[in-house]
Amino acid sequence: MKDENFVEGIHFYFDKTGLMVLTEKYHLERGFCCGNGCRHCPYNYENVADVEKRELLRKRKLEEK
Repeated sequence: MKDENFVEGIHFYFDKTGLMVLTEKYHLERGFCCGNGCRHCPYNYENVADVEKRELLRKRKLEEK
């Protein structure tokens, strides 16, 4: 993705602690899971290590409730 197409509010936002968070749209445009356990990963953390992946999926399920 080219920098001029990297738009705040569309591809990323800053959370209340000041961290930059990449959106689901950004991840979908990138086309793959990077394995970093990103908050909005649309790929169900497929490249994250199994132990961390289970915890991330558990947290996501709790947040959906």
